[in-house]
Amino acid sequence: MIANKKKFYTGLFGLLSFFVLLGVMFTPIFDGKNALAYADELFNSVSKDSAYQVPDLLEEAAEHQGTAVNVTIKMDSAAQADQTALLYRQAGAEAETSEAKLTVRGDLAMIAQGVLADADLMHQNDGAAVVAKYGYDEKRVMYNWWMSFDKMGKDLEKQGLKDEKKFVQEVKENAIEPAYNFYQIEAKSMSSKMGVVAFALVFYVVYTVWYGFSLMYMFEGWGLAAKH
Repeated sequence: MIANKKKFYTGLFGLLSFFVLLGVMFTPIFDGKNALAYADELFNSVSKDSAYQVPDLLEEAAEHQGTAVNVTIKMDSAAQADQTALLYRQAGAEAETSEAKLTVRGDLAMIAQGVLADADLMHQNDGAAVVAKYGYDEKRVMYNWWMSFDKMGKDLEKQGLKDEKKFVQEVKENAIEPAYNFYQIEAKSMSSKMGVVAFALVFYVVYTVWYGFSLMYMFEGWGLAAKH
């Protein structure tokens, strides 16, 4: 039994139009993509641009010029240790392997500059240059950098080298991780997409409230209401 027809049908119309629009949003109307895929790509592009910190980290790396590090870390396999040793040698460090163990000795600034150069290439989606440099998959290169930097940070902490450990962690989190996670996504500045981003956020709020009020009006139209 409908207690309030006006509220019930207002809510019903709102709910039906909500699902009609939802259906439209799932059609490929944005350059062959549906609205959700387009929004996901948009926010990833903006996030990639805002996460780019390679220039700042290069400046910070210069402050560690002349800082020698000597660490021994254990990779997952002998093959991975050999792959990772190649990265450090290209960066100007000494790298020796024994089974899965990797010993690295070198200037922290030079090592950081090496990984940041690769992170910059990945930011530009130029994975081919990374492959040409090392001879194996570009994402595997960044994963090996990430794992070795993660383990290097722990070794440096054990040695009591807190500043060096902090810098290694910053490079890992602010250069290696974004380079890997946002690879093959086109970076776009927030300023260039401000209108679209603002519309998407406002639409999300309005669309959510739209659904909630439609349900509320339908229930109130049925005579169902919360009472204190």
